[in-house]
Amino acid sequence: MGRLGTLLLAALVAAAAYYALAWTLQRAILFPRYLPRFAREPAPPPGAELLRLESPEGPVEAWYFAAGAAAGGAPAPAVICAHGNAEVIDRWVEEARRLQAMGLHVLLPEYRGYGRSAGKPSRAAIAEDFVRFHDALAARPEVDAGRIAYYGRSLGVAAVLELAVVRPPRALILQSGFTSVAAMARGYLLPRALVRDPFDNLAALGATTAPVLILHGERDTIVPPGHARELAAVAGPRARLVLMDCDHNDCPPAESLDAFWDGIERFLVEAGVR
Repeated sequence: MGRLGTLLLAALVAAAAYYALAWTLQRAILFPRYLPRFAREPAPPPGAELLRLESPEGPVEAWYFAAGAAAGGAPAPAVICAHGNAEVIDRWVEEARRLQAMGLHVLLPEYRGYGRSAGKPSRAAIAEDFVRFHDALAARPEVDAGRIAYYGRSLGVAAVLELAVVRPPRALILQSGFTSVAAMARGYLLPRALVRDPFDNLAALGATTAPVLILHGERDTIVPPGHARELAAVAGPRARLVLMDCDHNDCPPAESLDAFWDGIERFLVEAGVR
């Protein structure tokens, strides 16, 4: 074998090793299951209800924050929230309280393998569990099943869009979301065929009809703002794109936190959720 043949063989071996490693490790990168010290406590925070469903891999939990009693005892709207890939539901209590104060029931489902939930995370597992959590929420007598919104951040954008395709929401809030895992994987020279959990958010959003609020940091170095613009373009006139002066993990900016939540409340009112 000549020098060129040797170099080609070495390149093929290196590429094969890289792709094998990428196939093996990609779920650890996409789903870095985070278990902070406070997440070991089994009880939800005061005022929240612990919900559990049995998955094929064991129990998966969610926290439910009930809104105050609606006028006349009428069912109230609700929001299902999905957190980012290096978070757990314990990190979303402040967000849940903000939404609860707007008169909304709030459900924080966990991903398998995160926090205290059993199993291993995957696109299929998240999709299956979120549908079951949604149906349990919609069946509660105090919840107006026709006014359920979804709010996802980062990986959570993919989770709520997977849900939206099979359980259409009244409105969508997508914060720091990506267009697809395949698009993100291109930066690592990983072909689409080797992406185990594709999460095609562009296709999922295009299959929905709900009004959508897209929130993104202009300085996001993990998911560049071009992803948000592509998502907004797919949604067309029903989308509202808000770009903020922040990166991925400091979004929204602390100095404009109240304005951020005021904007979410206005959107939910205009979308008919509240």
